[in-house]
Amino acid sequence: MSAPTLAAVLATADLVHDREVLEDAIEDMADAIHAEYTDDERPPIFVTIMHGGMPFAAQLAFALGERGLDVEFDYLHATRYRGSTSGSRLAWLHRPATPMRGRRVLLVDDILDEGHTLKAVTHWCEDEGAADVRVAVLATKVHDRCVDGVCADWSGVDVPDRYVFGYGMDYNEQGRNLPAIYALAD
Repeated sequence: MSAPTLAAVLATADLVHDREVLEDAIEDMADAIHAEYTDDERPPIFVTIMHGGMPFAAQLAFALGERGLDVEFDYLHATRYRGSTSGSRLAWLHRPATPMRGRRVLLVDDILDEGHTLKAVTHWCEDEGAADVRVAVLATKVHDRCVDGVCADWSGVDVPDRYVFGYGMDYNEQGRNLPAIYALAD
């Protein structure tokens, strides 16, 4: 049996956060992040976690640029979902090419759910010699199943403990470009 189409899912999904709320949250995060990095001699390495982090990362990068904070871009692609609605073992599809030794790293992702991906990625950056690894996520899922020691330094919005999609997050690899966050119907 095939999964319902995105259109069918959207017809019954709940709007969690609209575009205006998300853009306001990104602006607030940019203020806080700018304050953290403003005195650094070198720009931080701004690592987008693909694919989900891309829309949020672009918005955040522009907001940081408007505040005068330069960043050095790179990306990684590590996933536990691979098009499904439940996570499995982490798959590394691309690792950053920028040397991290002695550098500050800002990891940018769409959501902090349980934290398995962020824990693995953070440890990888530390193993590569990063001086400091911080995490910015658009959304944090509210539940009590987070991996010990994993948290976002900056989070835009909270989302319910349901499958969410839009603004980078997908439903069966669709809907990442929706300008809001939705939750599947219960």
